[in-house]
Amino acid sequence: MAIAHVVFDIGKVLIHYDPHLAFFEILPDAAERAAFLAEVCSHEWNLEQDRGRSWEEAEAEAIARHPDRADEIRAFRTNWAKMVPYAYDDTVAILRELLAAGVDVTMLTNFASDTFREAQGIYPFLTESRGVTVSGDIRLIKPDRAIYDHHVESFGLTPGNTLFIDDSAANVEGARAAGWQAIQFVAPHQLRADLKALGLPVAA
Repeated sequence: MAIAHVVFDIGKVLIHYDPHLAFFEILPDAAERAAFLAEVCSHEWNLEQDRGRSWEEAEAEAIARHPDRADEIRAFRTNWAKMVPYAYDDTVAILRELLAAGVDVTMLTNFASDTFREAQGIYPFLTESRGVTVSGDIRLIKPDRAIYDHHVESFGLTPGNTLFIDDSAANVEGARAAGWQAIQFVAPHQLRADLKALGLPVAA
């Protein structure tokens, strides 16, 4: 089906994200830092903030498990901006090409509510699409089917005419299961080629 709507993920598609960057000075030993981010402030722990849990609740939960790491746990939120140090300019250029060509573009992201607004302040292009579904706002996360359906309903999309771009294979499969078209982001040049092959108005 012809693509009428393009939906971008944000982290690792439009902006870089790496929690290690917030802890280079606090935990300079690479092995200790990796263990902290695997066991204390893990991806799964942080995902609950993307699902809408407050940072106060998150910190209390982690400190209860690791009372000796309280300062480091609180540093996750305090130093969050260090985790998103730059945009993927070539992907942003693609986003803007689509918008300039009149393509309907929205965004769908797993992101905590407050850090997303902080990210919009750092990266104004995150305000340029028709709108954004933020998981922390609605307490749903990818790849759950409900968040894709919510996005369709919110923005009046037709699933079969909607193309989703995400770096996560699981999230791409989640979109396909919801009836969307989807491609996995690996690099801006590959995204450009994929969009061009699908007939979207981007330069070769």
